[in-house]
Amino acid sequence: MDDPPAGTTHGDLTFDELRLAARNHGMPLEALRYPVTPVGLHYLLIHYDIPVVDPATWQLTVGGTVEHSLSLSLEDLRARPSITRPVTIECAGNGRALMRPRPLSQPWITEAVGTAEWTGVPLAAVLEEAGIGDETVEILFTGLDRGIEGGVEQLYERSLPLTEALGEDALLAYEMNGQPLPPQHGFPLRLVIAGWYGMAHVKWLGAITALDEPFEGFQQAVGYRLYDSDGNPGAPVTRMVPRSLMVPPGVPDFFTRRRFLDAGLVLLEGCAWSGWGPVESVEVSTDGGATWADAVLGEALGPRAWTSWTYTWDAADPGEHTLCSRARDAHGNEQPVESAWNLKGYANNQADRISVTVR
Repeated sequence: MDDPPAGTTHGDLTFDELRLAARNHGMPLEALRYPVTPVGLHYLLIHYDIPVVDPATWQLTVGGTVEHSLSLSLEDLRARPSITRPVTIECAGNGRALMRPRPLSQPWITEAVGTAEWTGVPLAAVLEEAGIGDETVEILFTGLDRGIEGGVEQLYERSLPLTEALGEDALLAYEMNGQPLPPQHGFPLRLVIAGWYGMAHVKWLGAITALDEPFEGFQQAVGYRLYDSDGNPGAPVTRMVPRSLMVPPGVPDFFTRRRFLDAGLVLLEGCAWSGWGPVESVEVSTDGGATWADAVLGEALGPRAWTSWTYTWDAADPGEHTLCSRARDAHGNEQPVESAWNLKGYANNQADRISVTVR
């Protein structure tokens, strides 16, 4: 067997990966039945440590190429007109553990997703109050969490193009599902940029800075790019590509999670989403992808939230079956049966596959 590229392995999970998996967690797939994911079931990825923040002294600073620098307390933000919107957020590394060779990082299978109702202040309103200078090209978001990654000690920072920051998808959120943000989800304030993978939703927000040139920090220029096997950085990771996930039918084996169900009519159900546009169709296969049939779409929870789907399967033949689902969005993006490999394991949206035994 050829040696895998640096940062990947052909082998078993490492101790470091297991430790990451213990700190972070995915959404149990049966929770796809909840239109809005309960807070404790929503997926979670924490890059460094969860900072302890005193809301009484915390301030959000807004500076850079602006006409008026701002310093806003949590009370200042809560006093402003707010909006609430459901947003589906998926980790960029969702599906990483299914790639071969396997990139060494948080070993997500397919559960790194959730949909919450986020409440807060439109980012555009705060930026307009500060007055964006004509020379501004990007808006930088700096979190309060600090650590080392790629040998670089850093605060977690990401930027957005000015057009995205001023758009309707950008929200400064202080509530999740009607309650103050939990510590692990970014208390007291986080960015929610609907449609984008999770790395862009900067948590524990401390500063917003208008920039007159593109941000070249680690999380932007080095992290979250589609590297090839030779280490060339490739395109940046941005909006979520289409994905459908299925509620595993029947009952599970405790250790393997393999599913068992009785012969007869079985209602298959799940959710699908895309950061590029509304979900236009979902197809289901009950024979491992050999043939496909259209599922019935439910109503989308919101413009940037997942859409439910159902399919009635006549599970008449006892034995082993592989169930699959795949989504297509209104912009023509389609979930592939097999996804292209990349060095960091990002944006792996290969069709969902669930093994079941019909009794």
